Amino acid sequence: MEENSFLVPLLLTIGGLITGAVLKSLLRNSRIPYTVALFAVGLLAGILNRAGILHFWPGLSDGLSDVANIPPDLILYLFLPILIFDAAYELNLHIFKKTLANATLLAVPGLIICMILTGALLVGIGLLVPGYGSWTWVFALMFGALISATDPVAVVALLHELKTSKRFSTLVDAESLLNDGTGLVCFMLFFGLFAAEGSHMASPLMHFIQVVGYSTLIGFLIARIIIWFITRINSEEMIQNSVVILSAYLTFILAQYYLGVSGVIALLVFGMTVTYTGKPRFRPQVNNFMERFWELLTYIANTLIFIIVGIVIAEKVDYDWTDFLLLILIYICLNLFRFIMIMMLYPIMKRMGYGLSRRESVILTWGGLRGALGMTLALMVSYTQSIPEDIRRQILFFTAGIVTLTLCVNATTTRWLLKKMGLITISSARIMLDYNIRKKLHDDSEKYLEKMEAKEALKGTDWQKVEHYIAPSPQKPDSEPHPYALLSELRLHVLDREKAACQQIYDEGIISQRAYRRLMNSLDELYDYDGTYPLDNRKSVFRFCSRTELLNTLRKIPYLHNLISFYFREQIALVYDLGRGFVILQQEDLKLLDEMEAKQVISKEQSLLSEILREELESNICSMNALIVSLSTDFPKAYRYALTKKSIRMLLSEERLSIRRMVQDGILTDTDAEPLIASIDERINEIQSFRHTIPAFLLRNFFSFRR
Repeated sequence: MEENSFLVPLLLTIGGLITGAVLKSLLRNSRIPYTVALFAVGLLAGILNRAGILHFWPGLSDGLSDVANIPPDLILYLFLPILIFDAAYELNLHIFKKTLANATLLAVPGLIICMILTGALLVGIGLLVPGYGSWTWVFALMFGALISATDPVAVVALLHELKTSKRFSTLVDAESLLNDGTGLVCFMLFFGLFAAEGSHMASPLMHFIQVVGYSTLIGFLIARIIIWFITRINSEEMIQNSVVILSAYLTFILAQYYLGVSGVIALLVFGMTVTYTGKPRFRPQVNNFMERFWELLTYIANTLIFIIVGIVIAEKVDYDWTDFLLLILIYICLNLFRFIMIMMLYPIMKRMGYGLSRRESVILTWGGLRGALGMTLALMVSYTQSIPEDIRRQILFFTAGIVTLTLCVNATTTRWLLKKMGLITISSARIMLDYNIRKKLHDDSEKYLEKMEAKEALKGTDWQKVEHYIAPSPQKPDSEPHPYALLSELRLHVLDREKAACQQIYDEGIISQRAYRRLMNSLDELYDYDGTYPLDNRKSVFRFCSRTELLNTLRKIPYLHNLISFYFREQIALVYDLGRGFVILQQEDLKLLDEMEAKQVISKEQSLLSEILREELESNICSMNALIVSLSTDFPKAYRYALTKKSIRMLLSEERLSIRRMVQDGILTDTDAEPLIASIDERINEIQSFRHTIPAFLLRNFFSFRR
């Protein structure tokens, strides 16, 4: 068995993934969160092994014991980068920026409030309960820091399953990611007094500012370097994806281990920079692979980490009945402290960003899960011999108990609480549109069945059995939605179509990357109002395009005509790209309305609503076309330059699509297509480098004016 001991970790990993696959299938229609079920399996396996029931299988028993003694740093460095990068990669940057203020309030002053309250509770227990006299303020605040931070692993996993509102889930997600930095700094402030290196922080506030600042800088710089590198190498998608994956780990390890700052914050900034800046510049194949790969990797990491945490808790934690009673008290108080903290910050939070409702504040209180990160820090404490043995045992037990209770109680009841609070209900307008779609599908299926029955080639078919498989006839909603609610829902459908069309025209080279970003940002701004704002309220687009009026005024100044026209030609080209792309998107929206009316998704009774939307879209087209005409008149040279760049982009995009079609048709192999794609990438880089030649030409023109 010793010779094959290297197989034990591999077999346990395979067993864990098989267990996860079975649970995923069994829990498909269950209300039990998948991660909680995994945790329960790990807990059960650890309890059975600790009780000696699994000793008949020495390999399995020894393997579970090895898992229980896993170094805490291995959990931190192996699994956390995967889960943090995936969470950052999927964050909507627009929503994140609007929730950042509230998330920061929860992650910094909020965590400190909970830490102090928890510390006071443990000091009080030390004074009143026999056997707990070793609890000083240092130990109590150290425990308060590690247990008050909501765990990004557990929270992200739960939100993925519950599919809550994007705004609210981003707030909870962002808090759990950001307060890791606060929690680790506060924890190390006290733990460092007992660690081997004996680190000491003269100013906790300055240290926290440095940690956040350095972490942000590291994540941003590495992301920019990686984006620059990937966009300039003409290698296979596998190599480009490998660079991103390795860079995610490098960012976390460099920040967390070598520089002693927050790996989570560094990786969060790295992931968001890659998403916002790099994603539009990567090849479509790279982005598609990245999404699928990180989804798989996150599933594997979640599956293993929750099983491991369950095994560690079951194998390593010792307790007596006094400990258990105190655990229940601490669990209740932690939820109460979190509620007090949120209520203290609520007057500010309800006015910042998207705001915070009272119902959401209740969910925010109950959704403060603890998981692998807290256990990792507790294990670090348990391995530190300079800390008294009773404190080490009690911190490990209390942390394990809180993790178990929040996962088994809070996580399993969050879905019920969300439903009770009305935060995952479907609007009547959406139900009505869904009914129209299902009715159209059912009617079309019935008509097609009639055509099939008339075909001679299908004579003898058991049509009653075939009819059984027709899409079921939907049940009409009991109440009609308010017209304004239905109008808002239709606007959201139009915005969804516009977002997809924006990606398409960018891939086709019709708009530049900068125009693509601005159009997508304007869409995000309209999404903020849930369809209540009219579609012609696109202030950010028209405000940016109106800068041509300022340029037109400046060019009338003597000696500035050529200078202004040349220097700002890139800006004018951007305005043109933005305007033409915007018009195309509005035209696509009009086509969508035609399709929805033709397919009776918008019924005849609701046609007045579609007319309102048409007026809003046509108003956008009319205003933007007028602006583009003035652009061609006021800046003819820059307008010609913009058309030229656009035509080059479209030509190269069509060439790329032709190569892909030839690969699909078997005319070219992937290997043969690679140098052709590389040649296109080189020419695209030439277009992007046009603006770098401006300063030299600008200088020459300036001196020619002087002469």
